[in-house]
Amino acid sequence: MPFVTVTRRLTFNAAHRVHNPELSDLENARLFGKCNNPNWHGHNYVLEVSVRGEVAPKTGYVVDLAALRDIVAREVIDQVDHRNLNLDVAFMRGVIPTTENLAVGIWRILEPAVAPAKLVLIRLWESENNRVEYAGE
Repeated sequence: MPFVTVTRRLTFNAAHRVHNPELSDLENARLFGKCNNPNWHGHNYVLEVSVRGEVAPKTGYVVDLAALRDIVAREVIDQVDHRNLNLDVAFMRGVIPTTENLAVGIWRILEPAVAPAKLVLIRLWESENNRVEYAGE
């Protein structure tokens, strides 16, 4: 059977402050601008999760996209939606909560959860103009 990549899109809202505690307040403000607001700021994130696998002869699916939605919702969205990434999200503790680091954290959670499909790409939109892609490298 052929191998195919399928993608599920989900959304969530979260707040954060991009701040490196090893730097001065002035350097943090210079490096991170409004993302360093001490009173937080938020984003309406769009998460695309792409998995690859063999098309099953019985179903014609790589994975049931409703099942993939449920996995991503349970493992990630329920943990981050309407949360403060700095304070409320266990997998982001001790990590500067950039979109890059958030995508890597999401990958680490989802890679084992989507088996036997193979996670091939996380695409995380921070805004309509800014996105991060991570392929587990």
